[in-house]
Amino acid sequence: IKTSISGKLMEWAEKQGVRPEHIQPGKPQQNAYIKRYNRTGSGEGYQYIFETIEEAQNQATQWLWTYNNDRPNIAIDGITPALKLKMAA
Repeated sequence: IKTSISGKLMEWAEKQGVRPEHIQPGKPQQNAYIKRYNRTGSGEGYQYIFETIEEAQNQATQWLWTYNNDRPNIAIDGITPALKLKMAA
């Protein structure tokens, strides 16, 4: 009997026809979006339950756009990454 969270997730994925993909050993950049979200998005207290992959992708795309275009970044003097990119051009 699978009682762990990961076991339950694997059972759910199998029922949904979802095949988990793992990052390749030594290739942490394949997990960059997740690491970035976990570092910034989860610290803001957002929690979502997605009904479809498309819903999750749309939310992630919206979050990434906001992160790059609307949200000042203190590491780059309080401007947005998009503005920093324009200034560098």
